[in-house]
Amino acid sequence: MWWFQQGLSFLPSALVIWTAAAFIFSYITAITLHHVDPVLPYISDTGTVAPEKCLFGAMLNIAAVLCIATIYVRYKQVHALNPEESRIIKLNKAGLVLGLLSCLGLSIVANFQPKIHGKQVFWIRLLLVIWCGVSAFSMLTCSSLLYSGSFGADIVQKLHWNPEDKGYVLHMITTAAEWSMSLSFFGFFLTYIRDFQKISLRVEATLHGLTLYDTAPCPINNERTRLLSRDV
Repeated sequence: MWWFQQGLSFLPSALVIWTAAAFIFSYITAITLHHVDPVLPYISDTGTVAPEKCLFGAMLNIAAVLCIATIYVRYKQVHALNPEESRIIKLNKAGLVLGLLSCLGLSIVANFQPKIHGKQVFWIRLLLVIWCGVSAFSMLTCSSLLYSGSFGADIVQKLHWNPEDKGYVLHMITTAAEWSMSLSFFGFFLTYIRDFQKISLRVEATLHGLTLYDTAPCPINNERTRLLSRDV
């Protein structure tokens, strides 16, 4: 068994590796496109200009989810190790709240740079991120309780539920949170409609020869074709 297969050790490992990859990929992209200076730029500056800001935001969203999972598991571990010490329990709960707020802040910093939008779009997207975060936390919490073993070992394979089944309420909350999180994704993508009305893409085909074996320059002109959208 590899070290990351022991218990839940893969969570902090995945968090660190994925977050580092987000910083590195956005840094490389920003340097390649000459959007920032190569010597120690601000991390936020490497995710300010498109296209690296899209990659930066998407990867940090996933990092925020991994961070929520890691913080929650640590919270449960500390609680299990100190079940009767009220001071530690209070500090543990405070740490959980601060950690979750930090994860929310991470997602907000990654996604919201309202330079071309009004406050209306900003607040809509902020509410959608909060909606998604609450749904993800509810799903994670209830599913952890549901599959903790208190409701039977065969619950993982259970597909049909009745109201009188053990864990039915947790199951319904988990599934509702899952659907709610999916709907928040849809809502967030819908906010891009107005953005995409201001953009068009073109595809350019350049022929370097009439066949795969030609070495002489091709006399045929390049072809540019409008792709997907109209000029605005």
